[in-house]
Amino acid sequence: MDEDTSYCEPTKVTAATTPAEGPYAECVLCRKSTEYPESTRGITLCPVCEWHEAQRTACSG
Repeated sequence: MDEDTSYCEPTKVTAATTPAEGPYAECVLCRKSTEYPESTRGITLCPVCEWHEAQRTACSG
């Protein structure tokens, strides 16, 4: 197998959404600023709380 041949092509990582401009929504758990605009509906979490929530739900078995 040649070193130039690869089964996996590298992919570009791009942000799913663009950062919001203007006032940001508060996290519903810790009240810190989130990446979402104030007009976002539903539960808004800061990156840290999103990460903790993902850990809790992934390990709930």
